Amino acid sequence: MKKNYGNDRAFLKKHFEPIELQDGPRRVLVAPQLQGRVMTSTAAGEEGRSFGWINYRLIESGEHLPHCNNFGGEDRYWLGPEGGQYSIFFPEGTDFGFDDWQTPPAIDTEPWDVTASSEREACFVRDMRLTNTSGTRLECRAQRKVMLLSPERMAEELGDAGLFAGGINGVGFASENRLTNTGDATWTEETGMLSVWILGQFVPSDRNTIIIPFRRAEGCAINDAYFGKIGDDRLKVEGNILLFRGDGGKRGKIGVPPQMTVPVIGAYDAENGVLTVVKFSFDPSVVRYVNSMWERQEKPFAGDTVNSYNDGPLEDGSIMGPFYELETSSPAAALAQGQSLVHTHATFHLTGSEAALDGVARRLWGIGLTKMPW
Repeated sequence: MKKNYGNDRAFLKKHFEPIELQDGPRRVLVAPQLQGRVMTSTAAGEEGRSFGWINYRLIESGEHLPHCNNFGGEDRYWLGPEGGQYSIFFPEGTDFGFDDWQTPPAIDTEPWDVTASSEREACFVRDMRLTNTSGTRLECRAQRKVMLLSPERMAEELGDAGLFAGGINGVGFASENRLTNTGDATWTEETGMLSVWILGQFVPSDRNTIIIPFRRAEGCAINDAYFGKIGDDRLKVEGNILLFRGDGGKRGKIGVPPQMTVPVIGAYDAENGVLTVVKFSFDPSVVRYVNSMWERQEKPFAGDTVNSYNDGPLEDGSIMGPFYELETSSPAAALAQGQSLVHTHATFHLTGSEAALDGVARRLWGIGLTKMPW
C-alpha cells in the first residue's frame, strides 16, 4: 500500500471511527478509540504525504499485546512517571524489570469519550483510577482538545508572518491537554504526582536529523544513556543545538531537563524535504518534573521536559517500527482536589525547497539546514 493520507484514512476507517478535521487540503485524523490521539495529518489532501507513523501490522491484527500496544500516531496523551517509586507502570514490590512493566489501559487500549467535535476541533475525556508503585491511589480526569490550525495561526505560533511565502506548504495542529485531580487527597512529593506526557511518532529516513536546542545550565546535563550511551556518529552538538540521527536504524533516547529546555524542537528530513516543528507550553521557573528512569530513584522529581527516541532493531532482530519520536512533558502536577494542570503541544509539518525551509530553521533555532549531518 502506498503511504499517503487517503490510503492511511481508508486503512484506519476499517478498524476505528476516526474524526477528520479539515481546512481545505489540510487534514488531521483523530481516533477516539485510541484516547483521542492524532494518528496522522497532511498538508495536501488525499494524495498528500501522511506524516504520522502508524503500526499497520498491530492494528490489522486486532490483538492487544501484553505490556504496551504501540499503535503509532503523531500526538498521544500519556501520563508519567513511567519508572521509579511513583511509577504508574509498575506494581508495588517491583524490581523494574520488563516483565512487570504494564501501560495503564486507559492510556493504551481503551477509548475516550467524545465531548464535542466540529470541522476543526475535537474534544475528549476519560476518568481514571490509578495506583502507583508506592501504593498511592490517584484519581484523575484527563481532558483533551485537538485543534487544526489555520495558516494564519501557524504563522503566528512560529513567529513568522511570511511563513507561507516562497513556496512553503504546511499543516499544523495543537493539543490542549488537561489533568484534574478528582480524588480526595492532594498530590505531593510524598505521595507521588502525575504529569501529562505527549508523544509523537513520525516516519524516519536515512537523512533525517532531530533538532533539539538547549540552554547551558550549571550542574545539569543531557541524558543520552536511556538505552546505552549514544555514540558521536549518531549524536552531535552544534553550538547550543543537539543533532540526533532519526533514521530508525538504532535504538537510542535523549532527555533534556527543564533547566536546559528551549520549548521549540523539531526534525529535518532532507530525503523528503519535510521540516517538522514541535512547540509546547513551558515555564522556565518550574523545575520539578517526574523521573521516568526504570529504577528506584534518588531524585524522583528531577526528570526531563523533552525526550526524543530513535527506534531500531532489538537484539533478536525484531523492531517495533521503525519510527522516531518527539516527546514533551508537563511539570509534576502538585494538585489539590479539584485543581487542574494544562499542557499544550503543537506540531507543524512544513514542506518546500531546502532554501525556503532553511530560512525557517534559522529563525527558529539559529542554525541552517546545511549544518544537518545526515
